[in-house]
Amino acid sequence: MLRNVAVIVSEGVAAFELGVLCEVFGTDRTDDGFPSYRFDVCSSDGKPVTTKSGFKISPAADLTPVETADLVAVPAHRDGFLIPPDVLDALRRADARGAYVMSVCSGSFVLGAAGLLDGRDCTTHWRYVDELQERFPKAKVHCDSLYVQDGNLLTSAGTAAGIDAALHLVRQEHGSALATKLARRMVVPPHRDGGQRQYIEVPIPRTPEAPTLEPVLTWLMTHLHETVTVDDLAARAHMAPRTFARRFRAETGTTPHDWVTNQRVLLARRLLEDTDLGVEAIATRVGFGDTATMRHHFTRRVGATPQAYRTTFREREPAG
Repeated sequence: MLRNVAVIVSEGVAAFELGVLCEVFGTDRTDDGFPSYRFDVCSSDGKPVTTKSGFKISPAADLTPVETADLVAVPAHRDGFLIPPDVLDALRRADARGAYVMSVCSGSFVLGAAGLLDGRDCTTHWRYVDELQERFPKAKVHCDSLYVQDGNLLTSAGTAAGIDAALHLVRQEHGSALATKLARRMVVPPHRDGGQRQYIEVPIPRTPEAPTLEPVLTWLMTHLHETVTVDDLAARAHMAPRTFARRFRAETGTTPHDWVTNQRVLLARRLLEDTDLGVEAIATRVGFGDTATMRHHFTRRVGATPQAYRTTFREREPAG
């Protein structure tokens, strides 16, 4: 049973991600029927540390509580190699004895520096997944997960995904009813569908990066609603279709079909967020033709259906 929680902080720790752990595990809600945790914020020597935001926090302990904690958590901190060696040793011992070891956002770099990601599934914020994989090539980095559990190891993506991971752990240890009740108390979803893809802004490619194809790409961006083939685009570029396909991949890094599909999905996202158009009308406007085709491509690339995406992200006007 999860009873003792230790959070390790070091110089440069991210305050919000620390707050996520404090909110879920360090707030006394026993009067409302929630479990009670012994909760310790620890530093290497028990002395104050300066957060990334510039203010200091004073931990309640050194690393002693880590040795018996059921959960050892690390908030966001990308400079894993600057973490004190005794912190890394404490994390290794916690993992070896089977305690839960959890990171929030870029705290995964600290776990990597301790050698805990080798051969294990993990994730981090979408901006850092490539860097995490490069630094720790033996890690199995998932770029499109809000959180990943591999045995006793739990890693999460960006800031809010730390809440998702923490609620997952509460659900696993105490049951769905209590996790849902806690989520309601915190005014957050008890479970979010989809992955990190739906939170990544995919900008329209700047056509000057594809100098030969710039006129074709510029034209395409205003004609996404039309049915176009590679032959049509090749003719507009005054190239043979096979030459055009090779040139397209060389300058954009993908195929014409994939590029157009991505742009249609991006336009659909914006229309779902900013307009009252129905899904069928959006499918027609962006060139998918019907809702089934749009749902297929949208869900594949975004990780959520168009309707679920609109529910989560649509910009609603304030009530009058």
